[in-house]
Amino acid sequence: MSTTTDLTLADLDLFAGGAPWGVFDELRATPGLHYSTEEAPNSGFWSATRYHDIVRILRDTETFTSTKFTNLEEVDPAMQDQRRSLLETDGLRHRALRRMLQGEFTPQAVAKYETFLRGITAKTLDAALAKKEFDFVEEVSADFPIRVLARLLGVPDSDTGQLIEWGNRMVGNTDPEHADVLIGSADSDEYKHVPFRSPAAIEVYEYGKHLAAERRGKGGTDLITLLADGVPSDGQPLSEHEFNTNFLLLVVAGNETTRHTITHSMKNLLDNPSQLEILRNDPSLIPWAVEEFLRYASPVYHFRRTATKDVEFSDTQISEGEKVVVWFASGNRDSAIFDDPYRFDVTRNPNEHMSFGRGGPHMCLGNALARIELRIMFEDLLTRDVTLERAGDLDYLRSNFVHGIKRMPVRVA
Repeated sequence: MSTTTDLTLADLDLFAGGAPWGVFDELRATPGLHYSTEEAPNSGFWSATRYHDIVRILRDTETFTSTKFTNLEEVDPAMQDQRRSLLETDGLRHRALRRMLQGEFTPQAVAKYETFLRGITAKTLDAALAKKEFDFVEEVSADFPIRVLARLLGVPDSDTGQLIEWGNRMVGNTDPEHADVLIGSADSDEYKHVPFRSPAAIEVYEYGKHLAAERRGKGGTDLITLLADGVPSDGQPLSEHEFNTNFLLLVVAGNETTRHTITHSMKNLLDNPSQLEILRNDPSLIPWAVEEFLRYASPVYHFRRTATKDVEFSDTQISEGEKVVVWFASGNRDSAIFDDPYRFDVTRNPNEHMSFGRGGPHMCLGNALARIELRIMFEDLLTRDVTLERAGDLDYLRSNFVHGIKRMPVRVA
């Protein structure tokens, strides 16, 4: 393994086989923040890998801002307003945009979808399990959350395949299998005005604009109508750019993280049959087990902040304008917080994981929806008289942003 002085978390090869847990362990054990170099035009970044450091950064938005963007790409200042979504705002505008959407994502709001979710889950699992041998990602993990998203957006199930493809192309912008144009390549400059530098983003924009034009002013209750007709609490309506970027955010965030958590959780249960048996014997434990599913999966590796001033933090001198990256996956394996952190324990309590963030104003807006989706999926799957087993190797997404599994062959044993 590389030493802390020469490794860089910008190296995608570190993530070729999933999370580099050993690297995170080494970085947490090393005082201060770690500095990773990057290839031009990016300029490198500091990494916070310890749980408490991550929480402090997330809570201090005055010192560590999201407004300079939240991924590793250093977006051209002239393009920032065109690409800015809820994720890349702070302060009053962030609160206004969040309030406009959050009513649709409270625990009480998503609870009304339970009957619908159970119906989709049953349909997804019935179709998959009838095949006896199948790719769990394609038939279950990707199929289920995208159908939920289609319902929230008010679009037909026939559009779900296209929504999945768009998500793959954008989130997989560092994976040659999925990317139209690999980010960082010279060709990607053509798309520097859109998220992920992906031509798929332009297609998502056009799709969203068409739907908004159909629904604007008609009093619908779907998320597209909310974006098209809603006025944030600061009284400033969404610009065309803000509609585009926040619609795209819903398409990506409403599918990708839940999808990968479902896959990781099934893998982790198959790898830990004693924990699987605990939940089969007592399904009432599944709602709490969802928290361990989320901790162990850590579907989003990191988000970025930018220092707004020179600051000394965790024995590290950080200069104004430098990138500071919080690694949620590492925080979720911090032994200072989690006893025996590499033990998959569905009864772990407490379980203050940071898979949705932890503290601060940018806590994942859709966390209640993700939790109910995970609960219902595994309540159905684990109470069926069926046993799955792995039928081939996993194929991980080549990414240091999303801890994704592209394929997981399984068979009905």
